[in-house]
Amino acid sequence: MVSDNHYQVLIIGSGPAGLTAAIYSARANFKPLVLEGMQPGGQLTITTEVENYPGFPDGINGFELAEKMKQQVLRFGVEIVGAEAQLVRKKDKSVLVKTDSREFETAALIIAIGTNWKKLNVPGEDELRGRGVSYCATCDGPLFKKRKVAVIGCGNSGIQEGKFLLQFVTHITFVEFLPQVTADKLLYDRIKEDERVDFFLNHEVISIDGKDRVESITLKDRATQKQKKVGVDGVFIYVGLDPNTDMLKDVVGLDEKGFVVVNERMETSARGIFAAGDICVKAIRQVVTACAEGATAAINAYHYLESMR
Repeated sequence: MVSDNHYQVLIIGSGPAGLTAAIYSARANFKPLVLEGMQPGGQLTITTEVENYPGFPDGINGFELAEKMKQQVLRFGVEIVGAEAQLVRKKDKSVLVKTDSREFETAALIIAIGTNWKKLNVPGEDELRGRGVSYCATCDGPLFKKRKVAVIGCGNSGIQEGKFLLQFVTHITFVEFLPQVTADKLLYDRIKEDERVDFFLNHEVISIDGKDRVESITLKDRATQKQKKVGVDGVFIYVGLDPNTDMLKDVVGLDEKGFVVVNERMETSARGIFAAGDICVKAIRQVVTACAEGATAAINAYHYLESMR
């Protein structure tokens, strides 16, 4: 650290990519700063069970894994600030990062701010959020004991969170826009024979209905165009991810969906700015790939800083 607000490496985001980048930067003696953001630990903290991260033969709860990563970071003396970056501006040989209360300057920036759950953008979704509409089974599942719910989206997230919900609910209606389930076969096979679930594939949610709370959903069969109502008490939505890149639009190159474009060294189009994790353009978004990218970004930030000496 050069001064109170000037750092050699600053990392935005505290998910697996950001925390791994912090470990590697700290071990290179760069004393990084991590801006934790609005969701400390990232999406990992709302994942019920992680079975595909090496080193845990029986799987591990996502929140517990995130906490273990944070404790490892703290062991290396990394400074973590519970603030959210609101502005990023490239200067000649540094990067300016502003939060709501402080301003930081860094020689190298690693962006690992992750994504948000994508919305359906249908009537009733916003109006009934927190009153039956949820994007987090881990957070809200216990509120639906002995009730019926719908899970929208049959990718890995939807099926995994549905499996978690079966601890509490009496029935799950799974709805998938595509004609087939896109989750891993292993996950799908574990749940499809359960008598408490049914699947509406090739169906679209038209609306989420209810006056004060969710009472039903209206579905449209994409093949026949017929509509039907399904009575549910809750709706859990897992239809993809939106990148948190509004503040980066004029700073680094983004693709048409708003994800950050990087090369194999995790370099963005702006010299001295790197990106890692779910925020990047890539085919696979997993904890293990986020960690690998965090390490790659930190190592190449080190090489960049060495070249600036």
